[in-house]
Amino acid sequence: MEYPKRNKVLIIGSGPAGLTAAIYCARANLNPIVFEGYQAGGQLTMTTDVENFPGFPEGIMGPNLMDLLRSQAQKFGAKCITRQIDNVNFSSQPFVLQSGSDILEADSVIISTGASAKLLGIKGEDKFVGKGLSTCATCDGFFFKDKSIHVIGGGDSAMEEAIFLTKFASKVTVLHRRDTLRASKIMVDRAIKNPKIDFIWNANPKEFLGNDDKGLNGLIYKDTKTGNDINIDTDGVFVAIGHNPNTSLFKDVLDMDSSGYLITEGKSSKTNIPGVFASGDVQDSTYRQAITAAGSGCMAAIDAERFLEEKGEL
Repeated sequence: MEYPKRNKVLIIGSGPAGLTAAIYCARANLNPIVFEGYQAGGQLTMTTDVENFPGFPEGIMGPNLMDLLRSQAQKFGAKCITRQIDNVNFSSQPFVLQSGSDILEADSVIISTGASAKLLGIKGEDKFVGKGLSTCATCDGFFFKDKSIHVIGGGDSAMEEAIFLTKFASKVTVLHRRDTLRASKIMVDRAIKNPKIDFIWNANPKEFLGNDDKGLNGLIYKDTKTGNDINIDTDGVFVAIGHNPNTSLFKDVLDMDSSGYLITEGKSSKTNIPGVFASGDVQDSTYRQAITAAGSGCMAAIDAERFLEEKGEL
């Protein structure tokens, strides 16, 4: 797709935050361009039933919700490009960004790059990703039909993964390093009441086991109460321990907190550089919901419009 090299608003990221920002910017006649990255739609494309997004009392599949948001943004004139931004220069106006060999200019930028799944960093993890080890139940759950599998984690993400996987697996066992879950009560209740889900408490994973031919077939965890290492068999493991913000592109460019989340000013979406705004999970380490991401995308679009108006660009 052809796209302009000079833009009033350039949006990086295409989850609920980025596409909501695109809707609002497009309706304000700002002709936004959205660089979707190579996982267009963000984390919701790897989510099945979204039950808590307002307006969908029966729920909606995550990919379907993202398709609707994208169609709505495009209806009002937003251009969505399935490419990523590789480099940014926010030192002067207009801002200069690079995608592959293309150089673009933008009077304002909205960052909505989201967050990515965390990994454990233990022995065997890199070796078995995609070979029995996964971070996405909705992507890979089908491959574990009638299998006995394990989920590592204790938050809402882990409970959602475990519950979803019961649609395929014969048994799902959750490993958690503590003896209580940190997930919300409603998710804990659903998981505990599910007859296919068991729990192993005080379990700190140490190593994934398997071979090159058949992939992952076991794991070793340390019982944090006894100190003993325990070896268990498994047909597959799903790691669900949270996410890291996708902010490496902005290191030493924009202010971040100790975890790498972009810092925004007060109740706004403003970063430390005027004209650069942040929305969604890339700046939200607390709520991390589709609806709050969409709301912050709206805020960023309005902040960008006001910035451009004050600069005399409209």
